Amino acid sequence: MIISTSYLIFEEKGLHKLKVQLKKEIEQIVHLQDYAGKPTIEGVKVITLRRHNDDGGSFTELARITNGDFSGVENFKIAQINFSEMEPQSVKAFHVHRQQTDIWFVPPDSKILLILIDLRENSATNGQRMRLVIGDNNSQLIVIPPGVAHGCKNLGLKKAHLIYFMNKQFSPEPSECDEWRLPWDYFGGEIWEVNKG
Repeated sequence: MIISTSYLIFEEKGLHKLKVQLKKEIEQIVHLQDYAGKPTIEGVKVITLRRHNDDGGSFTELARITNGDFSGVENFKIAQINFSEMEPQSVKAFHVHRQQTDIWFVPPDSKILLILIDLRENSATNGQRMRLVIGDNNSQLIVIPPGVAHGCKNLGLKKAHLIYFMNKQFSPEPSECDEWRLPWDYFGGEIWEVNKG
């Protein structure tokens, strides 16, 4: 028994797919989805954490710390830990540090778009951009080295939460402060729009 359509032939042995001819105007604009690896920035690390789930809830170990040293991240001694909340759809950007490394964790029930841009003059990845969605039912740590501009947008419709570890204590004193700012749209306002397609 054979049943045919314009693109499928069904035989008793199985289902076989044939290449479909699309409309001419569609053939001119259609393209394959890009599944290649995404660009990375030298020194930025994405560390996947193990989330333990059972019928009573979940548990995630964020860090093991010995004498201030953050296990799994070289040359990082914790000096401060912060908790931040972001209102729905709000943007916080751009920050850059000259000395400080940040390690970010967004809980799985929040969803944040993180934009990273390498501003280091002598970096092999100078000018490179990374776009990450963090939280969103995943448990990850993101290591952001000095010289990498970072900003974020709450993609959710409720408050988003962020916990971040720093290897330098905050000081408001100009001679000590390492909190440098760029305008939220310095790299173009469209950078914060949700990808379409």
